[in-house]
Amino acid sequence: MAESENYKKGTEVRSKLMGAAYAEKMNKSVYDDPIMKKFGDYAREAVFGMLWTRPGLDMKTRALICCISDTSQARWPELAIHLRMARNQGWTEDELSEALLHLSGYIGLPSVREGLLVAKEVFHEMRAEQK
Repeated sequence: MAESENYKKGTEVRSKLMGAAYAEKMNKSVYDDPIMKKFGDYAREAVFGMLWTRPGLDMKTRALICCISDTSQARWPELAIHLRMARNQGWTEDELSEALLHLSGYIGLPSVREGLLVAKEVFHEMRAEQK
C-alpha cells in the first residue's frame, strides 16, 4: 500500500496516542501478519489519520470517549489500548477510574467492574514501564 498523507498523519497520531514504544510493539506482535497488516493499515489511515484529526474535539476528549464506548460495549482489549491512550493524553488514573465508575448507574456494575479490572492492569503496566 502506498503511504497516503492520511496514512502518514495516522502513523504520527497513533504513535503520539499509544506512545512510540507501545505502537512499535503492536506493529511487531499484532500487525506482523499479512491479514492483520491490512487491517492496521486501514485503521492507521482512516481512524487515526482522518477521524482522530478532525476539528471540534481535542485528542484528550476523544480518548475518554473511546474508553466510555469500550466499557459500554464490553470491548476489553480495546479498552486496554484506549486507557493507555487516555493516560498519554493527560487523564489521571483517578479521573479515568471515576469516569468508569460513573457508568455504573447507566450500564451496570458487572461491565464497570470488568472495566476497572482492565484499568488496574493497564495502570500497573504503565507504571512499571516508567521505571
